[in-house]
Amino acid sequence: MSIRSRATQASVADLAALLQADTPHGAERNISGAASLSAAGEGDVAYYDGDRRAASMAATTGAGLVLTTEAARPMLPADTMTLQVRDPRLAFARVLERLYPEPEPSPGIHETAVIDPTAQVDPSAEIGPHVTVEAHSRIGGKAVIGPGCRIGMHVSIGEHTRLVGRVTVLDDSVIGSRCVIQPGVVIGSDGFGLVPQGGTWRRMPQVGRVVIGDDVDIGANTTIDRGALDDTVIEHGVKLDNLIQIAHNVRVGEHSAIAGCAGLAGSSVVGKHCTLGGGVGLAGHLTLADNVHVTGMSMVTRSIHRPGVYSAGTPLDTNERWHRNAARFKQLDRLARRVRQLEKQVGRTPTHEDDS
Repeated sequence: MSIRSRATQASVADLAALLQADTPHGAERNISGAASLSAAGEGDVAYYDGDRRAASMAATTGAGLVLTTEAARPMLPADTMTLQVRDPRLAFARVLERLYPEPEPSPGIHETAVIDPTAQVDPSAEIGPHVTVEAHSRIGGKAVIGPGCRIGMHVSIGEHTRLVGRVTVLDDSVIGSRCVIQPGVVIGSDGFGLVPQGGTWRRMPQVGRVVIGDDVDIGANTTIDRGALDDTVIEHGVKLDNLIQIAHNVRVGEHSAIAGCAGLAGSSVVGKHCTLGGGVGLAGHLTLADNVHVTGMSMVTRSIHRPGVYSAGTPLDTNERWHRNAARFKQLDRLARRVRQLEKQVGRTPTHEDDS
């Protein structure tokens, strides 16, 4: 069954009311799916925000309804039905929520689930097949614990939180309300706490918790380690992509977003409203201020105290030119010393800007 066959229908008039947009002529038309500008058909809604890269697709779209701005409307075919909104992409997200609503929980506990007698499961929660809920844990109202999840001891899961399936939440973890956690996520595993001992390594017990706020999304196969002593904290509204590693004692501030394959080493602190691109690495024990944005594949080795956009690494180039530039990079220190010597000979004093 295709995802479009699962969509609910809505009239253009319904969607106009949802978005508080002017209702166009012919608003009785039904919309039964959503698609990109290039793939959309008569029954689909798409969006166009004026991006020049999508201009050719906008000019030839066959969508039955396009969400767009007043400025971008002339780029669409003249006969295209539109709803004009301030932010087409945000409006499109709201329409998707209307057309593809999450299923309501089916209250009850599946016959194959194993629930410890001391656990508290709200009667409105849904506990799926082969779920394990261990001692003294609590599952909030209308939460959904999908197939194959394991909930350890003394775990708290808030209302309307959804564990899609095969999620592992280990002892003492706290998860807030309205979170969505995708398959393969592990929350509360031991951090990489080791102490050298005579040429070998001794594991240090990890006794902190993981504390996750409300409205947090966590992508597939992301892992969040429990704190070594203090808690690992993911604050309200944080969005985590797939395949992220968050080490012990990390704190991620409210409404920050981290893309796939990022790695945050122990005791690093990310401020509020930050973004980390794909593959970003944070060394341990550093702090990012609020509103710091790090572009993909950057390695952050020192704290960042000022808001802004930061990048590291060298862009992709031909192999021949990359090798040539890499060789020259090794010569930079020697060349810098030669420049300083020449400056002294001509009587120029280096400035702070030269050092920075």
